[in-house]
Amino acid sequence: MELTEVVYQQTKVFPTDEAFVLTAQMRRSAISIPSNIAEGAARRSRKEFLQYLYVAKGSLSK
Repeated sequence: MELTEVVYQQTKVFPTDEAFVLTAQMRRSAISIPSNIAEGAARRSRKEFLQYLYVAKGSLSK
């Protein structure tokens, strides 16, 4: 969650013309990471959990 908080703080100072493009994309990705980890942890199998970790990792590379 710390990453999400940092992203939100940093994107507050972005130019307003970036608010609906870069800022929105960065915030969605930052929220997606812990959300996918949490959802994967609630799954029944290790294989499913690993799949969610790969999805979270993908959000880091956007």
